[in-house]
Amino acid sequence: MLSRSLLAVASFLLPSLVSGSPLMRKSQNSTCEYDSVDAYACWGDYSLSTNCYDEVPDTGVTREYWFDLTNTTAAPDGVERVILAINGSVPGPTITADWGDTVVVHLKNSLESNGTSLHFHGIRQNNTNSQDGVASITQCPLAPGDSMTYTWRATQYGSSWYHSHFALQAWNGLFGGIQINGPHSAPYDEDLGILFLNDWSHETADALYEVAQTSGPPQMDNGLINGTNTYDGAGSRFTTAFESGKKYRMRLVNGAIDTHFKFFIDNHNLTVITSDFVPINPYETDMVSIGIGQRYDVIVEANQDTGNYWMRAVPQTTCSTNANTLDIKGIVRYDSSSTDDPTTDVIDYDDTCLDEDMDNLVPVVSLDAGSSSYDETMAVGLSVINGAFKWTLNSVTFLSDWDYPTLQQVLDGNDTYRDGQQIVELPERNQWVYFIIQNNLGLPHPIHLHGHDFWVLAQGPGTYDGSGAALRTTDAPRRDVAVLPGTGHLVIGFYTDNPGIWLMHCHIGWHTSEGFALQLVERIDEIPGITDAGYVGDACASWETYSAAAGIVQIDSGV
Repeated sequence: MLSRSLLAVASFLLPSLVSGSPLMRKSQNSTCEYDSVDAYACWGDYSLSTNCYDEVPDTGVTREYWFDLTNTTAAPDGVERVILAINGSVPGPTITADWGDTVVVHLKNSLESNGTSLHFHGIRQNNTNSQDGVASITQCPLAPGDSMTYTWRATQYGSSWYHSHFALQAWNGLFGGIQINGPHSAPYDEDLGILFLNDWSHETADALYEVAQTSGPPQMDNGLINGTNTYDGAGSRFTTAFESGKKYRMRLVNGAIDTHFKFFIDNHNLTVITSDFVPINPYETDMVSIGIGQRYDVIVEANQDTGNYWMRAVPQTTCSTNANTLDIKGIVRYDSSSTDDPTTDVIDYDDTCLDEDMDNLVPVVSLDAGSSSYDETMAVGLSVINGAFKWTLNSVTFLSDWDYPTLQQVLDGNDTYRDGQQIVELPERNQWVYFIIQNNLGLPHPIHLHGHDFWVLAQGPGTYDGSGAALRTTDAPRRDVAVLPGTGHLVIGFYTDNPGIWLMHCHIGWHTSEGFALQLVERIDEIPGITDAGYVGDACASWETYSAAAGIVQIDSGV
């Protein structure tokens, strides 16, 4: 099983290394000219200007992967600890596909005494809601020894990640990259693929959860760049080689549990070309501010003197703490035979947990947000219940049930929702929905919505009451994760074009488990018609049998 997966990754990754040479070839009648100066913006009969919410290539290609989840030990930064691994590695294999392909992932749960699920972060799952992989929302946890298959279409292109959406497993090692090849908004010579930025602890996330519940988020011990770093002289740095004059694409993914990073490479500028799965008009900067769950694709030109340069992921201490703040580093070498550490100096930066400036995140395909047909204001709060911290939206803490996911409840025709399920019902087709999220506490929160990209209509300090600056409905950033500022507001808009049960939550791992979430029941009448009831029900029957025999007790929010 391991060898099949590795072969799949190897064969699918190689074609992405050549910029301007898409796997799809243009037809005779294509208007996308590959010999033009903008060839990199072309993709068969499609291009960068195609509205991918309405049009998607039909490649007829299926990319198939086999993942086996196991318990093991590893020392990513030189300190050995228990981890959970996918095909024996952390991060797991990268899922690589072309825009328009179908992706099939066969998941086997070989974990010891542990359910699981697999969520494909940012994938819209158009009419495939049951494949979203969220325990207690779209499925029961997958029981130990069982297997299931996820199938979805790559209707977007760019960079993202998959991760377990059961308890805190993602931050014990169950995650990997997603690379969907397509057109891009600036040229480059080589694609270096996914570059993960993670915080890391020397205890398991599960062991730290009790601390998080009773004393607040624990200090993380270290951070990793693409799964590796050093600590107290042990471990190794992530290293990549540059050739002078070439331009390199890096696909940055923040896979942390509780850390907002600033990413930069000493003495080099970055040209940012995508925000999450949305191509943007390129802009140049010396560093990128990247929240948890966010992705930025950047191009780096190798235009400096031959030498070695630090690549840095710097935790922002205004919203988290790390014992190794200034030593989460990789190395860029112009001479691949060199073994010397760089001597370059860190540049000045503001220690802030804010998104990139809205003015810079302008989508190439500019789609105006419509007028709201439905809006809701949500206040973020924090309570202490039985000595444990619980996050609230409008004074309600989210709680769902591993044994009875909301999708199964809808298929059963049971519309008696508990308050803790935090259900927002959106029965109307193709209407605009605005959420006004108000944060009266000083801690920022990365807000992630499943099943949709959203328009960032307003984002800033203080209270949004409609009396200030107008909502940005034209040239607004469009993405699936945005930062709700501390003591600030975030206004998002999205379109009800995707029936299903969709989670919205803070992507700080502790906060999700402590109840910072809600769920959308979107176009409920259409959900049974796009769902294989047996697919959902069989997994639940197996989980219920296992959990009853094993005496499993749910101790978190369910997601």
